[in-house]
Formats: sequence, structure tokens, C-alpha cells
Amino acid sequence: MKRLGSRRQLGALVGAVVLVGAGGWFAGTQVRSPADAAASHRAPKAGPVTVEVERRSLTATVVATGTVAFTSPRPLSLAGAVGTGAVTSAAGEGSEQRVTKAPVAGTKVKEGDVLMTVNGRPVLALAGPVPMYRAMGPGATGDDVKQLQKALRRLGFDPGSAGGTFGQATATAVTNWYRNKGYEAQQPSAEDQQQLGQLQQAVSSAQEALLTTRSGSAGDGSGTGAGTGTGGKASTGTETGSGTGTGAETGDEANAGTRTDAQSSTDRQVQAIQLRSAQKSLDMANNALSSFRATYGTKVPAGEVVFFPELPVRLDKVTVKTGDAPSGPVGTVTGSELLVEAAVPGEDAELLRRGMPVEVTTTGGEKVKGKVEAIGSAAASSGTTGGDGEAATGATSEGSGTGAADASDGAADTDATGTSGTDGASGTSGPGPVQLRISIPDPGPLAGQAEASVKVTIEVGASDGKVLTVPLAAIRTSADGKARVQVERDGGVRDVSVTVGLSAAGLVEVKPAGGTLEQGDKVVVGK
Repeated sequence: MKRLGSRRQLGALVGAVVLVGAGGWFAGTQVRSPADAAASHRAPKAGPVTVEVERRSLTATVVATGTVAFTSPRPLSLAGAVGTGAVTSAAGEGSEQRVTKAPVAGTKVKEGDVLMTVNGRPVLALAGPVPMYRAMGPGATGDDVKQLQKALRRLGFDPGSAGGTFGQATATAVTNWYRNKGYEAQQPSAEDQQQLGQLQQAVSSAQEALLTTRSGSAGDGSGTGAGTGTGGKASTGTETGSGTGTGAETGDEANAGTRTDAQSSTDRQVQAIQLRSAQKSLDMANNALSSFRATYGTKVPAGEVVFFPELPVRLDKVTVKTGDAPSGPVGTVTGSELLVEAAVPGEDAELLRRGMPVEVTTTGGEKVKGKVEAIGSAAASSGTTGGDGEAATGATSEGSGTGAADASDGAADTDATGTSGTDGASGTSGPGPVQLRISIPDPGPLAGQAEASVKVTIEVGASDGKVLTVPLAAIRTSADGKARVQVERDGGVRDVSVTVGLSAAGLVEVKPAGGTLEQGDKVVVGK
């Protein structure tokens, strides 16, 4: 029993010694001298910042914010006044022109449709390149008449010949067209009817004057003949009254005969002049009547037709309401197709070409395909107007290749500055934004989203499979203009000449031109 107690005492003593030793060791590790503390806070030895060379595919894109719009906007206005039916004021037009049914924004207008009504009269849409600029009626000729005749034929109303002369067949076609739309074609006004009556009266008066003149000429001829034949009786009276000799009587008779003959000749000249004047007055009256009758009949007033270069069109905006006077633009029409307008920085515009594919992304994440249709001034002149439809200008670029161009001594696409003003962005480099127009063949989810904001992504280049890539910051340019990278190798840094290719998303394609460069090598991007 005593031996067992001694062993327990010995074990406790050993444990106490071990515990004290461990505590001393721990305390020793926690206690540091001032020199050790200073050393622990000293910055590590400076060295280069490196990034591994990667092998990957590169795709360079230009990204911008765009706005959805409709194609070919143009103002809508009337070329003149509309007609007012059977009872009209001067020139067959109403003294007050008021909108009686306003156009409706968003309406799709087809050929032959009624755009609006003014004073209860229709304003009709037709297709044709020649704008409406005058009233058309019987006797009118020109390209605008030919255009009207072709439109009538397309609508199923035969105008006869489409040679450009407004004849009776055209007037009949116009009448039938209006009646089909529920209106009466413009007929001669009260003023026209009154003028026709006046011209007819003028012809009748001229005919009467000519007949009177002729009748007077015939009477004067009879009197002259009688006077000439009775000259002897006049001398007999002289004989009775004078009591003079025969010689004197014979002289008086001769003088009287001479005076009568001279007077007769003058009368005949005057009568001939009167006859010619009366005939001329009749001819002029007949010509005036014929000219007026040639233009008398069914007409198309200048304000009742609007010609559009292409149909259908879409009524985009309306600036008049019922009761307004239709003076100036009454609204805006656009094509029925959608496009996207955007603006990109000048340096990015140099990378773009007509026909490049575009991906348009809606705010909801839906994607639509498009293509670049116009760049720069071409986009500004033939796209939508500014103001409400103006494109956003907040564009960003992902992988424009600018850094690569600087590093590779002109390795950028040299064709970017050799294109025309229509096909490229010639002369558009610089800080200013360049307008871009993108056509959308199939609007899909963009339908009904006019003026919506969208993201535009244009692929401007892609690598041929996987290539060696380094960050743009790794590219150095030597004094001779050649590109190089610094590679950390064997405890030091070595220069490797490279040829720079496509850049995208902060990376650039490189090919070793002197020395070796492989995937996994570490290139210096900073100190």
C-alpha cells in the first residue's frame, strides 16, 4: 500500500513539472522583443504585379443605348382647302375651314382611306411620289393627274386612259370613288354655274350684235342703190327752183352724184369694220365659253387628297382636334416598320459598317435581331426626326480595339477611315457622338414599344478560335514602335516581342514575334 501511494505522488509531481514547462513555453512564444515587433510590421519586398497568359476566344463589341422608333417620319399637311359640296363660296371653297373629324394617332392608313374630314368633306390618302399641289378637274394635265388615274385604277375605278389628262372618264371614276366612300365628289359650285351662265349670255349677245350689224349692212345697201338711181329727180327739183340755164343744172347734178358715190364707199368701209368687230366679239365669247366648259365638271380639290410616297403609313402624332382650322401641319406620319436609333462615340463608329448584325435587347431581356442600316449623317438625314424620337447618347464600348491599335503601330482596321460618308463613319472620329440607325426586319417583342429604351450590341470582330490573350496593361511599346510584353521567368523579367491582334473586354490577342510565350506564363501588368 505504501508503494502504491509513492507512485501516485511521483506521477503528480511529473505532471506538475510538465504543466509548468508548457506554460513557460507558451509565455515565451508570446513575448517578442522590440526588434522582432518592428520586423513583423515591415512591408514585404517589392516585386512586379503579374497576370497569367490565357488561351481563350475573343469577341469585340460596341454597346450603346438606343430608342425604338418608326421609319420615315414626315409632317402631314393639306395642300389647300377642301370643297364644300353643292353650295359654295368663291372658287368653290368654303370661307371657313374647320376639322369635323380629326385623325387618330396610331391608325394604319392604307390607299383610299379617309384620313380626316374638314367641313364634312373627306381627306383621302393615295400613293404617289408627286405631292398634291393644286385642284384637279376636267382639262387638267400633268404627272399629278397621271398619278391620280393610276391610283383610281388600283382602287378598282377605271379612269379610261392614264395618259395624264383629266377627261370625262376620269371624272366618272372620281365620282364613283367618292360615292363608294359615302361622299359626293366636288361638283361645279354656284359661282361656276353663274360664270357659265354669264359666258353663255355673252355668246348670245355677240351673236345678236353680229346679226344686227349684218342686217344694217343690208339696209344701207338698198338705200344707197335707191339714192343713186334717183339722182335725176333731185336735179329736177333744182331746175324748178333755180330758173337758171341748162349748163348750171347739169353741173349740180354731176356734183351731187360724186358726193353720193364717196359717201357710199365710206359707209361700206364702216359697215365692213363693224361686221369684222362683231364677228371677232362672237369668236372671243365662244372661245371663253369653250375654255370654261373644258374645266367645268367634277373636280378633286387640293385639300381632299394627300399623296404619300409609300403606303401604308402610320399616323404617329396628331396636332389638330375637332373644330380647329387645318392650317399648317396637322400631324406626323411614319412608315409602319420599326427601327432603332442610337449614338456611339466617334472612335467606336469607325469600327462599324453598314450591314453589320446587331442584337437588340429590351429592358425585359428579350432579344431581337437587326442590322446597321446607316451611320453618321446618313442616319441623321433619313432616320427619324429629333426631339421626341431622338436617340439616347449614353454609349459604352466593350473591346473597341483602340488600345490594340495604339500598341500595334496601326494594327487597327485601316478601312475604317476609307469609307464613304454613307457607308461608314468617315470624318466622325473624335469626342462627339455619331448617330446610328438599325433596321429591324422582324420586330417581335419590339412591336408596340415605340420610344422604348433598348440595349444595342454590335459585334465588330472575333478571334479565330482560342488565342493567347493578355491584359491591355501588359502591352509595352518600344522606341521603335514594336509591341512587347515582360514575362517573369527564372527569377527575373524578360522582354518578349509580340504581334497584337483583336482586343475585347480589356484583353488583347498576342502572338510571340521573338522568344516564347505560352499559356500560364506570367506577364507584368504593373510594379
